[in-house]
Amino acid sequence: MSETKIALVTGANKGIGYEITVGLGALGYRVGVGARDEARRESAVEKLRAAGVDAFAVALDVTGDQSVTDAAELIERQAGRLDVLVNNAGISGETGPGWVQDPTTLDLDVVRTVVETNVIGVIRVTNAMLPLLRRSTSPRIVNVSSAVASLTRQADPDIEIGPIMAAYSPSKSFLNAVTVQYARQFAGTNILINAACPGLVATDFTGFHGPRTPEQGAATAIRLATLPDGGPTGSFFEDDGVIPW
Repeated sequence: MSETKIALVTGANKGIGYEITVGLGALGYRVGVGARDEARRESAVEKLRAAGVDAFAVALDVTGDQSVTDAAELIERQAGRLDVLVNNAGISGETGPGWVQDPTTLDLDVVRTVVETNVIGVIRVTNAMLPLLRRSTSPRIVNVSSAVASLTRQADPDIEIGPIMAAYSPSKSFLNAVTVQYARQFAGTNILINAACPGLVATDFTGFHGPRTPEQGAATAIRLATLPDGGPTGSFFEDDGVIPW
């Protein structure tokens, strides 16, 4: 089996996901570009290859069972194993003025849609890829979360944490909780799983508002994806270290 490490990044055709792919590619990883939109996916792969990244396209809709199964089968054929999984794909859900999701008027279908992608999609992809990850000598899983998932920060009136996001923020808290459960299940194995906060990054996800570049936003995820054996697991990180739950 090839010595080149294999990674899959979901939602990798643009923004933070794309830059995670760039960063892993620069470290010598062969990277699967997971994305729903065929044109954007192929364009990203072409651009990555032009920049010297060993990238390949992975058609992947994290909300679809068959799509995820097909993606795992493709990676099986392409590489035979998986060393790194970065669950980056995520959505904010419909918002009102000021990028607010008011809990008192929130459409429950918005909550369902956000959780389906941000939480259930992560579980679906992770479990489908686990047989491939278990073939790696040092498997790593990174779930891209957000500082707004921190209940400690959300509950502190002296911390500016942004607008009320009654679907998105709890979905990321849910994702963090799921990450901890995986870490407990993986205890005693070589699988390390952590959550990463990219910070407020100027991408189309944020309407291009934010002080950080996609490259800066990708840094923590890349670091967690390349942790040495014996590194931390079941934790929540940003650039400056651990974020309180």
